[in-house]
Parts: sequence; C-alpha cells; structure tokens
Amino acid sequence: MNGTIFNIQRFCVQDGPGIRTTVFLKGCPLRCIWCHNPESQTVHQEILYQPRQCIGCMACASVCPNGCHEMTEEGHIFNREKCTRCGACTQACPGSALELCGRSVTVEEVLKEVKKDAPFYENSNGGMTLSGGEPMAQPAFSLALAQAAKEAGLHVCMETCGFATEENMRQIAQYVDLFYFDYKLDTAADHEKFTGVSNDRILANLELLNSLGADVTLRCPIIPDVNFCQPHFEAISALAKRIDCITEIHLLPYHPLGIDKAKRMGIEPAFADEDFLDKKELMPWKEFVEKESGKKVVIF
Repeated sequence: MNGTIFNIQRFCVQDGPGIRTTVFLKGCPLRCIWCHNPESQTVHQEILYQPRQCIGCMACASVCPNGCHEMTEEGHIFNREKCTRCGACTQACPGSALELCGRSVTVEEVLKEVKKDAPFYENSNGGMTLSGGEPMAQPAFSLALAQAAKEAGLHVCMETCGFATEENMRQIAQYVDLFYFDYKLDTAADHEKFTGVSNDRILANLELLNSLGADVTLRCPIIPDVNFCQPHFEAISALAKRIDCITEIHLLPYHPLGIDKAKRMGIEPAFADEDFLDKKELMPWKEFVEKESGKKVVIF
C-alpha cells in the first residue's frame, strides 16, 4: 500500500489535541481560491522554484534530461511544459532554489516515523493527524494508515474538507477519533464558485458522521471579501447548533502564505489578498457564534 505525501511534521500543537505528528497527503478535489497549500492539490509530484535563491550555477541544466533549464539575459528560465518531474534538478541544486514536493511512501514507513514520538503523545494525549491536501483524495491509503495507527494504540485525527464518497467516509470513521471538518461557505452555488465543487456531498457527510456518533470540530476559514460577513457567522452558528456531533468550532483567519507557494509552482494565485486577517477582528464574531450555537469557539 503506497501513498503520496509532501510532508510529515512533528511536534504539531494545532492539528488536534496534545502533541501530534501531522502527515500531509497530496491531492485535493477542491480548488479553493485562497488555498494555503496549493502544492498539495494534485496527487503527483511538483517542482517548486524560488528564483531568489538561484545562484546561477546551472547545475540543474547539466542533469535535466529534458532541457527544462536555461540561462538567458533575463536570468534562469524554467520551462515547466517540458518537465516530467523527475526531480534530478532538485538534487543537483546547491542553493535549494529547486525543490521536489511529494514522495511515495508505504503505510509502514509513515507509521515508523509517527511512532518515534509515542512518549510525547502519551504524556500530552496527542497522536497522529492526517491532513493535506485532502486525505480522502487517497482513500485506500488514508484508511490503511488510520487503521494501522489505531492498532498501534494512537489517537487519530483527520482534517478533511468532507468531499468524499459516503462509503469511504463511513469506512474511515471507524478509525478516526476526531474529525476536523471544514465549513467554508453556506450555499451550494457559493461553494462551487469559490472552491470548484458544491457543498451538497460535504454536508451529507457531516450528517453521516453525526449519525455515526463521531466527534467533530467544525473548522471555518474566514476569508476577506468571500465569507467575512454576518450571514456566514449566522450559518455557522445554525449548523453547529443543529449537528450534535460538533463539539467545538474553530475560526481560522485568512493568511496569505499560499501566494508565494503558488508563484513557486509557476502559477498566478487565484486570490491575491496579501493581508493577514487580524484575530482581533474575529473576537466579536467568536462571541456571537458561541452565544448563538451554544458551542465552544476558538480563534486560531
């Protein structure tokens, strides 16, 4: 059983309770215009290029089998159309201007890395978190990894956009202790406009988790000029009040960290607001949602 990941991050404290190791899987069915991990959207590997770190040695050109790199009067040009993502250039680059994002791993390899910090999980009630991208974009691998982690006695959290088949969501729910479940927009039309897909299936899966008695934290990215408005906070409150399995709500103020990543991938960001949304701006809405929903609200 192999899957494609782009990072395993240890000592995480915001991806579930306690100290955790977060496994970031590649692939996502959504195309949120504000995506902060654009390198995770496709399942295949990506080459990230940071021109500011290029020292002009052109070691990349000497090893590239497809002639993707050349030096011109304008500087180092990376021709992505000819690139097969073999990664040879990333290994040759001494300045780390070129980076290969994504690697194939087995369940056993991931679990071996995750279990290195088992004592920290035990002392902090932590564990493993599946994130992405979207873990359910690789449903068989995510299921196998969650099952293996539970058999190893680990607490399992999964961050998900909720877009998956009912069968896949039902299967993995057996091995997930806590779902961090995204709620991005209220109507199917707006959800499709800003993420590329309707939220019908997402909301159906939230109802499914509720029927299964899952533990769900609702994660709500708050984006300027998209959903930073009273009707959205009213919708969050109403949903959380209606769905019993939602035990907590997280408000996630927008940050523009995905903009630079998109540029390193050679694509123009779809959402170019480079201002952070200050947490203080969400304080009145935190109080509003807590009062209306009766659930605990945290700003991250």
